[in-house]
Amino acid sequence: MKNIIIHTFLAVLLVFGLTSCSEDLIDKVQSGSIKGTVIKKGTNQPLKNVKISTSPSTETVFTKDDGSFLIENVPIGDYSVRAEMSGYLASLQGVNIKNDQQTVSVVFEMSDDTSSNSPPTIPQLISPIDNAVDQPLAVDLSWTSTDPDSTDVLKYKLTVKNDFDQNIIEINDLTAKHYYLENLKYGVTYYWQVQVSDGVNPPANSTVFRFKTSAMPNNRFHYVKKNINGNYYIVSSNDTNVNFSMTPTTLSSFRPRLNQNAGLVAFLRNVGGNVHLFTAQPDGSDVFQVTTVPVAGFNNSELDFAWKSNVQEFIYPNFNNLYRINKDGSGLQLIYTTPDGSFITECDWSHDGSKIAIKTNDAHGYNVKIYVIDMAGNTLNTVLQNVSGAAGGLNFSVDGNQLLYTYDISGHQEPSYRQLDTRIFVYNLQNDTRKDWSAVTSKASGTNDLDPRFSPNNAEIIFTNTSNDNISPRNIYKINLQDNTRTALFPNAEMPDWE
Repeated sequence: MKNIIIHTFLAVLLVFGLTSCSEDLIDKVQSGSIKGTVIKKGTNQPLKNVKISTSPSTETVFTKDDGSFLIENVPIGDYSVRAEMSGYLASLQGVNIKNDQQTVSVVFEMSDDTSSNSPPTIPQLISPIDNAVDQPLAVDLSWTSTDPDSTDVLKYKLTVKNDFDQNIIEINDLTAKHYYLENLKYGVTYYWQVQVSDGVNPPANSTVFRFKTSAMPNNRFHYVKKNINGNYYIVSSNDTNVNFSMTPTTLSSFRPRLNQNAGLVAFLRNVGGNVHLFTAQPDGSDVFQVTTVPVAGFNNSELDFAWKSNVQEFIYPNFNNLYRINKDGSGLQLIYTTPDGSFITECDWSHDGSKIAIKTNDAHGYNVKIYVIDMAGNTLNTVLQNVSGAAGGLNFSVDGNQLLYTYDISGHQEPSYRQLDTRIFVYNLQNDTRKDWSAVTSKASGTNDLDPRFSPNNAEIIFTNTSNDNISPRNIYKINLQDNTRTALFPNAEMPDWE
């Protein structure tokens, strides 16, 4: 009886085990995986924390820092996979898992959701006001615009045109609501407009404002300053030192000479290792290179030229030769050659065009000779010769009877061309006499008076004064020939011209 019970129990247990195994094989679910990456459309920037879900529903996951995601144990079947994140349009993709352990890959490109983003306000131009006149040559343009969406970054595009030429100024990606517009021209009307963009909505344009700069002043003073790179640039000024830079600081321009009759300023400029003669409008526009044969001689900063009063012709030196040339660059003519081969460094042309003053020197700037010739090359007057030391600064009086020049009475000579006691003299061509105006006006000891020019009425002399240490700043003064006084005019300036 006991054996029958045991056998019956074992039989039941065996049947139960077989039934359980059969049910496990029947109920096992086949599944796969869905993996993918979410990026921003247009930039391919990975997007993190994007919610990924499926329909029919499986597991919901979020993308990692690199934009990737993985959903595992997804039963075989067809699914719609959804990617969604605030600020972006939701994206759907269909996938099909056909086989057990299959991995399906997808890539989502999500676009910005602009439906809830408000555009910025149209820019309102503030300053200068519309139709403003007499504006300076540097203007701070300002405007305003706002955006209801505080997270938006507004960027502005400024466009400026004018009625003078075809030049268009475009400044992009401004984040400030103003722009300092420089290097404008006198008497020109400028038109300006601002466009704003929040990077989401279409850009919005302001209305167009216009302003006009002040008329060209009748500046009678021109001089040069030196920038930190050692380049000379020309400054135009009135007698109260209201001025503007006539030439760019990126080019070395010097020795300005205004001709009132021509309405042009002539000057020298370094070009590719040579010095050439140029002309320009008083505002610095219409720059024209006159010479092809360069201006040359000892020490470029000592070189000078002369403009005939008829406004059509120049004379200038090229080593031991003196050339004449028309202001349009035509008619180059050799008119004089030094008999001893010495260099011509400076020259001046009398107002009536009958005589020329010349300063010659050797290759070191010494063995100076200053003399006056007629247009046939005959010597009329010998002003200075057979002396040691530096000299220069030639300029005729209006009547042609007096000649300005400078001379270092110390007679000092050294390779650096340092001068110790250079003074201004006026030589009378009619009676062969001279007057030391530096002494009369009590030039400070240890300084040099350089580059003198007569005033337009010959009642004053404008010049540069500087310490003889050869490194101190240079300043422009004038001497009154009636009361023998000195007056400071322009600081940190040199090579003056007064026409």
